[in-house]
Amino acid sequence: MSIRDWPEGERPREKLLALGVEALSDAELLAIFLRVGVEGRSAVDLARDLLSAFGGLRQLLEADQARFCAQRGMGMAKFVQLQATLELSRRHLASQLNRGDALTSPSLVRAYLAAQLRHLGHEEFAALFLDSQHRVIRYESLFRGTLDSASVYPREVARRALELGAGAIIFAHNHPSGVAEPSDADRRITDRLREALALFEVRVLDHFVVGDGEVVSFAERGWL
Repeated sequence: MSIRDWPEGERPREKLLALGVEALSDAELLAIFLRVGVEGRSAVDLARDLLSAFGGLRQLLEADQARFCAQRGMGMAKFVQLQATLELSRRHLASQLNRGDALTSPSLVRAYLAAQLRHLGHEEFAALFLDSQHRVIRYESLFRGTLDSASVYPREVARRALELGAGAIIFAHNHPSGVAEPSDADRRITDRLREALALFEVRVLDHFVVGDGEVVSFAERGWL
């Protein structure tokens, strides 16, 4: 049965308009993106098949081109469309942070940093540079690869903070293993950065560790 033959209240588009986007399941949201199904499978059926094949929504959204395009009903056009959609989402979060107002929403910062780092297959250390009133100046990736005390350079971070005129910084890095629990090395790096930046009166407000389904905040742990 085609989705057009379903009761109106069960069709994903009509359901979204009537109840709001939050009322839809992952499969229903994905079906709206897909628009059409394949022979013998509606868009919702196809969405469920894809979620099952990849093991979940995040794995599907982060799949590489070859694996995504190999799925029934998918192809280069859908892959390009998906990448554009994901980038729009990241830019939307960035625009919310860059409105010129002081940061007042820790949840927005958490969501933005997770969107930037969660999908990466390598470890990356980044910083959100803020002015003295905690307005966003810039987000930058600073270091890439296995992070330890020898691969993160406080002098370089301090130099960049001074170049940008930052008065505060929020750090973030991802754990490709998916486990967000900070390591002893993560804590040592943060302490070294905080001590170095304090010499230039630049405050470290937080350090987020981004895992698979969780983001851990140093500030919430009482470590800053």
